Amino acid sequence: MAKVILTHEVGNLGVAGDVVDVKDGYANNYLVPRSLATRWSAGAEKQIAALRKSQNEKKIASVEEAQAARDSLQSNPVTVSAKAGPSGRLFGAITTAEIADAIGDRAKVDKRRIQIAQPIKSTGEYSVKVSLHDGVSATVTVNVVAG
Repeated sequence: MAKVILTHEVGNLGVAGDVVDVKDGYANNYLVPRSLATRWSAGAEKQIAALRKSQNEKKIASVEEAQAARDSLQSNPVTVSAKAGPSGRLFGAITTAEIADAIGDRAKVDKRRIQIAQPIKSTGEYSVKVSLHDGVSATVTVNVVAG
């Protein structure tokens, strides 16, 4: 077993800053090469503290605040503009970072907490899921317009 510090949220394992025990192969072949985790060491406690501090700055503080943000996001659609051809097909795809930037003024949302079911490659209206807090998520309507 290997002891690692998660640097990003990993499904069914933990969130950034957690110290977890995983099998050696999982750590060596998946978590560490993809920069999802670093090996634990005695000096890593400072790294954990700095990581948690940066995550807390991006994170919504309370459940009540998250529920208010959810209500705001679900009632007002988000508009994202992108270059598109005459048929409405985009040159590229809408990313979670672009959606997070569009949401930015209403709520603090990390791009890794946005889930897009299918790649958004044309203009129109789409629904995406945004995890705001533990147990609080919002379904946000994203309007993609040619711009």
